Amino acid sequence: MRTVAVLPAYNEADTVGPVIEGTREHVEEVVVVVDGSSDGTADVAREHGATVVEHVFNTGVGGAVRTGYQYAIQHDYDFILQIDADGQHDPTYIPELLAEAPDHDMVIASRYLNESFQDYPLIRKLGIQFFTRVVNTLGGVNITDVTSGFRVYRVSALADILHSSDKHWAVEQTLEAAKRGHRITEVSIEMPVREEGESQFTLDTFALYPIRMTDVIFRVLLFR
Repeated sequence: MRTVAVLPAYNEADTVGPVIEGTREHVEEVVVVVDGSSDGTADVAREHGATVVEHVFNTGVGGAVRTGYQYAIQHDYDFILQIDADGQHDPTYIPELLAEAPDHDMVIASRYLNESFQDYPLIRKLGIQFFTRVVNTLGGVNITDVTSGFRVYRVSALADILHSSDKHWAVEQTLEAAKRGHRITEVSIEMPVREEGESQFTLDTFALYPIRMTDVIFRVLLFR
């Protein structure tokens, strides 16, 4: 089972090193997609033995992970482990996700199957619950944490659901996978609030959810 880890990283020089070290123990290769960073993230990643792919400018998490997915497809990997570079995702949980991979096409780490979600800001919790409810309703699945970025994908299945939206990539590809009948499961993983940097979830982004969600739904239901 050839597995590559993909770490999207934007100005994560202070945290990416330990994440790479913890992840390397469980996968064949670690690929850090440096998304227009200006703080030396790429140098730190190389120092810790990761393969580095650099974007000239910042595209957002969706653009960074799509580059990582394409790398995995081109290099004939069987599975992709996606893990954030900011330290919020604990690499010690990787074996629990990989254990479910042989029997599924998508394995999602869920903070809603334990109590770790309770420390998140109200705006973020509302956003997660909103997106999750929409995907469950339209996709006919029963997922608890659709926005989680700590995941494992079967590469052969992922090739069919590469997202086009850089804002809500997780929602788009999870809904697409559900509509296509891909096998999706979740594993209870604790994910505390990140200690470094700033979250992408703000009042402004929450206010734009209806517009962005409409865009995602059209992409999946009308244009696929």
